[in-house]
Amino acid sequence: MVEKDTRRRTIHDVAQAAGVSISTASNALNGTGRTNAETRERVIRVAKEIGFRPNALARGLLSKRSHAIGMLTNDTYGRLTLPMAAGVSEVLVDHGLSVFLCATNNDPRLARLHLEALLDRQVDGIIFTATRLDLEPPAELAKLAIPVVYAFAEGPPETISFFPDDAQGARLAVEHLKGLGRSRILHITGPEDYLSVRIRAEAYCESFGKGAEVHYGDWSEEWGHEAIDAVFSRPGEKPDAIFCGNDEIARGVIDALRDIGITVPKDVAVVGFDNWEVISRQTRPPLTTVDMELKEIGRRAGLAILRLTQGEAVPTGITRLSCRLVVRQSCGGQAG
Repeated sequence: MVEKDTRRRTIHDVAQAAGVSISTASNALNGTGRTNAETRERVIRVAKEIGFRPNALARGLLSKRSHAIGMLTNDTYGRLTLPMAAGVSEVLVDHGLSVFLCATNNDPRLARLHLEALLDRQVDGIIFTATRLDLEPPAELAKLAIPVVYAFAEGPPETISFFPDDAQGARLAVEHLKGLGRSRILHITGPEDYLSVRIRAEAYCESFGKGAEVHYGDWSEEWGHEAIDAVFSRPGEKPDAIFCGNDEIARGVIDALRDIGITVPKDVAVVGFDNWEVISRQTRPPLTTVDMELKEIGRRAGLAILRLTQGEAVPTGITRLSCRLVVRQSCGGQAG
């Protein structure tokens, strides 16, 4: 029985197999020196054939780059960060950059430890993400000598930040409901101390106009139930549409309406906010909702950090990315 050779291939193996010197093989693989095109192509082909992988540590020492980016987040469950991380990775992977994702669990000490670990790895840059726009980023980030980009978070002045245009997203929801002929639109949303909640509520009030009514509560299905119980137990005209601050609230709203014999969307149309598909697609009926385009936010942050690590200039300031309305059956549309 012939044993399989499983040892790691080296630059020496590449040079020997390609019939060139070690320095020529190195120049061909790194795109340096005066290696002619034919030799370079042969060396690269041979390296692939024998399974040679360059030593990342050695490459980093030569280039003074780690070819890695750190993502620091307080998002323990990854609800917001994982879609953004997918967008970041999509941009960076073709440029040979890896992403290290570190969750702080809102613990300042853990945030410092993660940051120190990323710096010890000599990452080329850091992307900070959060679960709310008004969360204060770690102060240490502003003092770093490497590039820092903020995604779904606002950095200090003269930094680069990307987050969703909450006001535009709220207007999308309200205008869609008005376009369906709904004239008594209620807004049931999350805690008023969240900046995004206040932005969406203000946009809802401006878009809907006279008769606007906002109910603040928790980010939960239970709050959706409670709000419906309160609204439909009082005397007077009832809403024919409800715009909810997130998809969890919306599912609670729909379940509560069903419990009291009100049909969605025939009697009341419902729109959520998030497009958290594990909820929005499984709600009955499937939920029309505003998608914050988290992956695109990550992609834009990834492009910015890539350009910065390559020494290019990137305009500072806040970039608000447009949201997208996903129409499903809770407003009478087709499942999306």
